[in-house]
Amino acid sequence: MNRNVEKIMKTSLLYGFVMTQPFVNYVDAYPELQNKILFKSDQLEIDEHGKSVRLLQKKLHTLSYFDQPVDGMFGYYTKHAIKNFQADHKLSINGNANKETLTAIVKNEQKQYKQQLKTFAKEIQPGMHNEKVKLVQKSLQYFGYYEGKLDGIYGPLTKQALEVAENKHDLKLIIDPPPTPTEKQPTLPVTNKETNTERKEKTKQKAVQKATYTGINGSGIVEKAQSQMGTPYVWGGTSPGGFDCSGFIQYVFQQEGITIPRTVSEIYNFSQPISEPSVGDLVFFETYKPGPSHMGIYVGNGSFIHAGESRGVEVSKMNNSYWQERYLGATRVKQ
Repeated sequence: MNRNVEKIMKTSLLYGFVMTQPFVNYVDAYPELQNKILFKSDQLEIDEHGKSVRLLQKKLHTLSYFDQPVDGMFGYYTKHAIKNFQADHKLSINGNANKETLTAIVKNEQKQYKQQLKTFAKEIQPGMHNEKVKLVQKSLQYFGYYEGKLDGIYGPLTKQALEVAENKHDLKLIIDPPPTPTEKQPTLPVTNKETNTERKEKTKQKAVQKATYTGINGSGIVEKAQSQMGTPYVWGGTSPGGFDCSGFIQYVFQQEGITIPRTVSEIYNFSQPISEPSVGDLVFFETYKPGPSHMGIYVGNGSFIHAGESRGVEVSKMNNSYWQERYLGATRVKQ
């Protein structure tokens, strides 16, 4: 272990623990240590290699800019990912990870984990055991509030960490349990103003309206998307010459005059969560990393259209075993 890393470890409150762990394990678990190591370098650039490059690749991966193996080698793909990030965040585009770029990457990573925490904390309660709890634990771990196992179990440790996060960030993250049901009040008899039949008919009409509601020009969105069927998958692609998954979505919405962000995570945070998708809404999946990392447009009948790596733009079934177990939820873009 080199002296720089050892010095960082000794100044950390986690020193006693990390001394017993392999470097890959403890550096992945504690972002504060990651950032200290990353900022030891004035600038990371092409042909460099080592732990700092590996940490840079992981952060770019988290922000959906880097989808290659995290190997610690600063090559073409790493440079290209940095250029895309710099362009999206109005930085000087040179493909080098200087202090300005590294600072922006860390700030955006913090913003993403905070949004992930806010989003999924509202959907979990004590006693739950699922992937959403695990995502919350991952976010809490990122900020240093949770030191338990990422097991997806909402127990005392998770609740305590959420309480700390609430105080630190002035957020409401712990959802109060629903009130205990009270005794049902007797139904009053129908007056001569409205019959039972009329009331049932009104209820039925309301239900139908809710079931057939669609997103922003849903049919138009789907029509534009289907016109690109068969377009090949190209990493970083945003045009009919080739799309990646979020580039495809952004292009389709642009054709309808709607501007949305570029990356999967940004689009997820930009749009409005909904319980069930309608035609033209967005559906999200957790594939190669925690949180939303793939997306498509719901086309109805339990299907969605997306840019897949294997076959390009295609329509897939939501109940396909691969997609079903990775499904995170749906959102709607509103103007």
